Amino acid sequence: MNTIQKTGYKPQVEERGKAIEISGSKAVLEALLEEGVDTVFGYPGGAIMPIYDALYDYNSQLKHILVRHEQGAIHAAQGFARSSGKTGVVFATSGPGATNLVTGLADAMIDSNPIVCITGQVFASLLGTDAFQETDVINITTPITKWNYQVTDASEIPEAIARAFHIAATGRPGPVLIDITKNAQLQLFDYMGYKKCSHIRSYRPEPEIRNEYIEKAAELINQAQKPFVLFGQGVILGKAEAEFKAFIEKAGIPSASTLLGLSALPSDHSLYVGMLGMHGNYAPNVMTNECDVLIAVGMRFDDRVTGRLDQYAKQAKIIHLDIDPAEIDKNVKTTVPVWGNCKKTLPLLTELVKSNNHGAWLDQFRELEKEEIKEVIHNELNPSGPVMTMGEVIKALNELTNGDAIITTDVGQHQMVASRYAKFNHSKSSVTSGGLGTMGFGLPAAIGAWYGAPQKTVIAIVGDGGFQMTLQELGTIMQFGAKVKIIILNNEFLGMVRQWQQLFNEKRYSFVDITSPDFVALAKAYHIEGQKVSEREDLKEALKKAIDHDGAYLLEVMVGKENNVFPMVTQGSSVSDIRLK
Repeated sequence: MNTIQKTGYKPQVEERGKAIEISGSKAVLEALLEEGVDTVFGYPGGAIMPIYDALYDYNSQLKHILVRHEQGAIHAAQGFARSSGKTGVVFATSGPGATNLVTGLADAMIDSNPIVCITGQVFASLLGTDAFQETDVINITTPITKWNYQVTDASEIPEAIARAFHIAATGRPGPVLIDITKNAQLQLFDYMGYKKCSHIRSYRPEPEIRNEYIEKAAELINQAQKPFVLFGQGVILGKAEAEFKAFIEKAGIPSASTLLGLSALPSDHSLYVGMLGMHGNYAPNVMTNECDVLIAVGMRFDDRVTGRLDQYAKQAKIIHLDIDPAEIDKNVKTTVPVWGNCKKTLPLLTELVKSNNHGAWLDQFRELEKEEIKEVIHNELNPSGPVMTMGEVIKALNELTNGDAIITTDVGQHQMVASRYAKFNHSKSSVTSGGLGTMGFGLPAAIGAWYGAPQKTVIAIVGDGGFQMTLQELGTIMQFGAKVKIIILNNEFLGMVRQWQQLFNEKRYSFVDITSPDFVALAKAYHIEGQKVSEREDLKEALKKAIDHDGAYLLEVMVGKENNVFPMVTQGSSVSDIRLK
């Protein structure tokens, strides 16, 4: 084991492997160091105090970011994981500290984010007595974690944490929670060192690749006249961006991204035809019901992508590449299942597919794209009216970042607009809440993303509603100096709900008119520079000032109150029935 180099701190374990008596709390921190962890997001409390006391001696090796709310901690850990490709780590105390992680755990579970949460718990002798700040965090979080475990004896800590990191990061990633009773944190035990976990009996993170299915998939693709690829975050999680690009280029297949798949393929790639989904692009939604072979890579056929399942791609043969066998046939019946990590399966498939050029088929996408540009995109990016649109803000931002920034978003209209129009040249540069749709995600995720990739420009694009759910994390920025840029697209409404109320509830705007504070003054109170823009002629200069500023910056942009996001697949409709207005 590597010894700990810190002035005034004696290594706890000698390299020869001799047992040394240490506390459970120090064992936790030794384990994190062995796993290569350098950043932890957390908030102390009574039940986890022994770990925080031990952390005092590890300040030179472990950077702890004190958030202002535990939900902020886990969203920051998600942002860190998404931008770095590493496992995010969270500390929280028992009771309300642990339950405040629930939203983030559910978000990380459905979006496959590798997170290890370590929570404190009351003394083992008090379990089940309704002790102060005791909650049954194991049963609460069982449905929303990939694995969880309660430690009641210090000797269990090294193996439990090793398993946690292995499970969180392998196969289909996800969140893991380790709950450690206070007595286990304080207890001294004979520590024999830390061994990373590489195998767990009965845990099979990657299914066996079956070559006969690879061959069948290649045969279908080679015979296809109108093949279409849908790709998701599995490409990014599998670190298979290069393999995916090689596959679609050899086969010459038009390819569309899910919301979480954004940035796996550069936005300007010649075969990229846009984003799928309820507010995705017109062509990929319509053409889903026109293709003859549909190849899904690392995506789960979410309802926001499929619309009505009984009218989804019924004419097509379906090839589904996924690491999680549970996703195969779950929503859409598959013709050929290809189990396994797409980093391994894609090269096998690429080797068997013929070089091809489906130019005429791709041209059909481009024709529909022209229709969307005429009916929606041109007006959104180049509005003729006096009121600014969210789209023109993103267009101006693209000109400054050249598609090289990491963009996090909250959830709502601004999220859909940013996802539709932002340019991404590099993988892991789009960070958003997908399956759970968590308002309040954008700001803390941006903080975590900056720590995961501090060399990058990190921009949080948020709405006036979601921002107010976690704006206390401005205090985290103030204290620790994360250089995130915050762009609030303020339409003075809970915009996405208002859009639905306009379209489907006869403009009965029920409790969506939200009053906001002076965001610039609020930022100033946290020693963060800021500016508010209401006029189009001030936008580009204000954006440049925000991006160029050496430090965090908040820019509030006032946009149209009743602007809607189109195209739109209305609930209960087929993707073919996507509306342009």
